[in-house]
Amino acid sequence: MTVPEATRAAGLRRLEAFRPHMGRHYAELRGFDLGAGGHVHVSGLSPYLRRRLVTEPEVISTAVETHGMDGAESFVSEVLWRSYFKGWLEQRPQVWDDYRDGLRRDLAALEEDADLRDRVARVCAGQSGLAGLDDWAAELVQTGYLHNHARMWFASIWIFTLGLPWRLGADFFLRHLLDGDPASNTCSWRWVAGLHTRGKHYEAQASNIARFTRGRVSLPEERLAQDTDPLDAPLPERQPLRQIAPPREGVPTLLLLTEEDGLISDFAPERLDLRGVLCLRASTLRSPGQVAARVCEVEDTALADSVARLGLAAEWRHAGDPAELARHAQAAGALQVVTPYIPTGPLRDWIKAATPPLEAAGIALAEWQRGWDALVWPHATAGFFKLRKRMPRILHEAGLA
Repeated sequence: MTVPEATRAAGLRRLEAFRPHMGRHYAELRGFDLGAGGHVHVSGLSPYLRRRLVTEPEVISTAVETHGMDGAESFVSEVLWRSYFKGWLEQRPQVWDDYRDGLRRDLAALEEDADLRDRVARVCAGQSGLAGLDDWAAELVQTGYLHNHARMWFASIWIFTLGLPWRLGADFFLRHLLDGDPASNTCSWRWVAGLHTRGKHYEAQASNIARFTRGRVSLPEERLAQDTDPLDAPLPERQPLRQIAPPREGVPTLLLLTEEDGLISDFAPERLDLRGVLCLRASTLRSPGQVAARVCEVEDTALADSVARLGLAAEWRHAGDPAELARHAQAAGALQVVTPYIPTGPLRDWIKAATPPLEAAGIALAEWQRGWDALVWPHATAGFFKLRKRMPRILHEAGLA
């Protein structure tokens, strides 16, 4: 599965094309990984949702209108996972800090350990010698996508069968996934490892892989780790959700566009005193390593689409020195920088580093937050199924049920 056009129009076409399949079809067949080019039972909307070229309420309302709440329950539940992981990480940003800092340590250890470096390189190159694993690695690198089931199998084999550091695997995914999201990717790998829900982890089984690939991947059971123990690490205390400063009307404004949200028109930017628009290329922040060119190309397309739909001229910058944001705002004559909410992750780290120079220049940072996030995130306090029980109420409050 590839994304030939990372635009809102393409996302809406994909949404409409999958509309008939969001009910029973999806519930019964979504778990089957039929290989690259055969992912016909899943929506393919995740790269668009990742960049909010289409939004969660749009996707959910389409499913519910077409199939009813009961018929669309499985599909809606899967959409909620993305919001759940984002809200969960917003309340435990230390988990991201641990991943980021731990990855640097793992990469440093990799430089010192030739054997480990070789093992990791062979898996990422699709040369591990394990059926399935090599195909998934190749598919990820070549297309920027993996079926959700394959992501779990891959992570489990990486961690428990091969005994490789989980953060290096998560980094491999984040560098290549077109729908790569810091919250979903980090929390999913932690969930497989047993770090997200204490005492629970995901153990890949040959019979399950064979069943859900319809025999395409056949592994002897003894090739996979058996009776594995989850990884263990303390879970940080939950923190209050971050409070944001909303934009002020009548204040000279620099509009900052990132791939975190491509549907800026929802926030009525025309009400602001816009002095400039800045498109920030930030995909390279995903990793200290080389981020796939395909990921950066999709980011550029999504940003260009956002600008075109706004009908505004924009300048483009790479996310280099964070202090450059203040200098750019000053050059535009802006007294505030306004952007859609930037959640926990590498871009949030960059913005945090850019804030002191902004403040020193007398420039405020303001954010818009979507009502969907404000509604769902407070419920992402523990496991997903606690939030799922609230799904009917959440959808009712969002006007979707």
